[in-house]
This record gives sequence, structure tokens and C-alpha cells, in this order.
Amino acid sequence: MYVRFQHTSHTTKLVIIGLFLLVSFLLYSLTASVYKAYQIELHIKNYERENSKIAEENRKKSEDYEYYSSDAYIEKIAKQNLGLVNPGEEVIIIPNDKIDASGIVGGVNAEDDTVNSYSGLSNNQKWWKFFFDMEA
Repeated sequence: MYVRFQHTSHTTKLVIIGLFLLVSFLLYSLTASVYKAYQIELHIKNYERENSKIAEENRKKSEDYEYYSSDAYIEKIAKQNLGLVNPGEEVIIIPNDKIDASGIVGGVNAEDDTVNSYSGLSNNQKWWKFFFDMEA
């Protein structure tokens, strides 16, 4: 191979070395730009993920706002906290004491030993027992 390059001129060797350096620089530039594009793509994906989370939070807060500003919620809170009763409605309070068959709170019916006890039941169970328990 040494014999082959013996006949080439000095300027041709400099041009080849210059072209080699130019190609090396272009490869370096290409690699750097591909890496920067990769980094930018990562940032874009992170921001898109963050934007979707924020959009979901906004949607949820919007739904919450609509619910809390609705007439149904305002009426519910007024009934719970202020004792609002609409015309035609009756309030039923189920005591936690024992109720006998005659409906007397705290008493026991001597004829019937069955005592309905609401203590220890959840609210749903109290209502179920109130409407559907047909004992006595």
C-alpha cells in the first residue's frame, strides 16, 4: 500500500486528509443533532404527560364545581344542616334505642319478646329493617 501512495502528490494527500476531517466533523454534527432531537422528544413526551394530567384534573374540578353549584347539592346540604323540609315531605328519624312492636322507644312489649334493635346497624341496614323487616 505504501507503493500505491508514493506516486500521489502532496496536495492530493492534504485534500484527502481535509476531506476525512470534514466527514468526521459532519458525522459529529449529525450525531449531536440526533442526540438533541432525542432529548427534545423526551421533553415533549414529559410535557404531554403532564398536560394530560392537568387536563384530567381540570375536568374533575369542573365536574366537582358543577355538582357543588347544582340545585340538588344545595338542597341536600340545606336538608342536612338547616333542617329544610319541602312541602309534602315528612322527616323520619330512626332512634338508636330499642323499639318494641307497639312503637314505644325504650320499652319492651310483654306479649312479644321480639325486640327490634337498631343499635350497631349501619344506616343502610336501619332503613332496610325499617321498610322490609316484617317481624311481629
